[in-house]
Formats: sequence, structure tokens, C-alpha cells
Amino acid sequence: MNMNTPSIMRKLIALFLLICVSSCDDGDIITVEFDFDDTFSACGELVFYKIKSDPPESLSLLIGDPNITLEDLLEVEQIEGDTMRVQLVTTEWIIDIDDPDNRFNYRSYNTNPTGFFCTDVPPADVIVQENLVSAGGQALIEVTLIEDDNDGIPAELEDRNGNGDLTDDDTDGDGIPDYIDVDDDGDNVLTRVEIDTDNADGDDNPLTNPLDTDGDGIPNYLDTDDDGDLVDTIDEEEENNNGETDNNPHNDYSDPDNPTTPNYLNPDWSVLVAATAYREHTIGQVFTVEMTVTGLSFSTINQDFFDFGTLEDSRLNATRLVTPEF
Repeated sequence: MNMNTPSIMRKLIALFLLICVSSCDDGDIITVEFDFDDTFSACGELVFYKIKSDPPESLSLLIGDPNITLEDLLEVEQIEGDTMRVQLVTTEWIIDIDDPDNRFNYRSYNTNPTGFFCTDVPPADVIVQENLVSAGGQALIEVTLIEDDNDGIPAELEDRNGNGDLTDDDTDGDGIPDYIDVDDDGDNVLTRVEIDTDNADGDDNPLTNPLDTDGDGIPNYLDTDDDGDLVDTIDEEEENNNGETDNNPHNDYSDPDNPTTPNYLNPDWSVLVAATAYREHTIGQVFTVEMTVTGLSFSTINQDFFDFGTLEDSRLNATRLVTPEF
């Protein structure tokens, strides 16, 4: 299932499941309370697990297929024929727990099991007191990706034509929609330095008081000639001693009479020094991995549905780099 603007707002569910289990020879009833928080962790290639200390318990899913790693789960599809954009997607993976390679375990311990998972030598003081393996069931893993340029303008405010579709707004026509374009007007000056970063009006909205150096009604972050000197901002470069440019007008100060103002914001300096390339774009990626489990069947426990929660892992925050064709 592909989504252009997926929502990653997750319903917080407090899951309190009381299970009575008859497992002792003397007929005692063991009560196991599955009362874990809403998150889980990952390690190795590939184990999902969640633990708690009071009482010390864990739930875990081992995915034994070597072709399914966390990196595999986070793969996304490019729009066909378009290298600039990645679809915002929600993908689904179904893991059969009754497959011999996959195991879903409930364990109880004598003490806090932190450090028990995915270590070459588990802590010596942690003893598994009960280990149940589900004989069946399925795990549904849903992976959602959202991308953003982190340019200081909320993505929902970069819907220039107001049609609710962020992917068809591309001010500079470089093939990168504005919501993931770090340089919306394509002038080689990043959008985040061309907006109202001082928040002078105090409303925390960079678009109500955007910088407009030449006063032409077009804010700098959408204006290809910020100072109105008839030389495009992208071409207000400065050459080094080797005759090269850095393709970043924000770094270039050539006017000896005004050494604190970059050329592209100085209407009294209109020397054209052409850029030779567009700057590399860094696009932020945030993945959300959620898992639910159905049809659990332990020797003494049956559970039709269990919300395993949302993965917490540093690998879910990433970037990709794109340089538009000049």
C-alpha cells in the first residue's frame, strides 16, 4: 500500500492482558501479566524484543530468514524514472511464526533481563525461569517512511498550490518537490537561511514575516534575484585564486565598501560570476516500524491478538543525498 502523505500518528494503547496458566504438576495456577510498554528494540539479524523488570519478563521474535534484516525492512521504492523523489510508503511484511526459522518467545527471569538479548555472553546473574515458544501465529510488520527537508518550513506549508498533494509543488523545477528541497528557489542558498530565522514577530511562523531583501513581494527563499540587481543570486559567486567557485553565494563577500554583506544581498554589487553546479541536497528520513502479532499458541497460553508496539532504534533516522542536474 503506497501513501503520498502517510500519517505516523500512532494510537497509544495501554495493553493489560491477564492470562491464567495451568502449568505446574501440583495444579497451581500461574498468573502471567503481559503488561509491557508501547516500544520494542531490535538487534542482530534479526531479533525484535521488549523487556520489563517488574516482574522480569520478555517477549521476542527471532526472524531466521537471513534475507530479512532491518535494512531490508527499511528499503523503499523510487518513483519509476525519477531519481529525485522517493515515494512516501507504508509497506507490510508478514512473518509466519510457525516457520521453523522464526520463533516467538515469552520468558520470565530471576532478575532484570537488560543485557540478555543479542550479547555474545549474557549476564551470568540472569537466569531464565520459564521459556515458552509459540507453535503458531503471524507477525505483521508495518514500515512507514516520511521525508522532510528540515528547512524550517513545515511540510504542510509547502503545498504551494493548496491541493493537498505535496509532491506536485516544485518551485525551481529541479525535480525535487519543495517539501524535501533544501533550496526551494534553486539559487544555491539554502531555504533555512532565507526565511525569518529571527522570529521577529514572535509567532513562530517563518512565512508570516519572510525575508524579502529587495522588497519585490517575493520572499528570498522563493526569489531567484534576492537583491534585485538583475544578476541571479546563483550567479553572484566569487572566484578563488584558482578561478574556482564554491557554488554557495552565502559565502561570497566581494564588495570592499560593504564587506559584511554577501554579494547576493548587496544591490550595489552586480558582478556576474556564474555557478557551475547545484548544491547537494540532504533529505531527512524518518521510519516508523510497528508490529502486531496474531494467533499466538504457547503450550499453556493462547492469544489471538497482541500489539507488540513501535520500534525504537537509531537506524530509523537517516538521510539520503541528491544533487540536481545542473
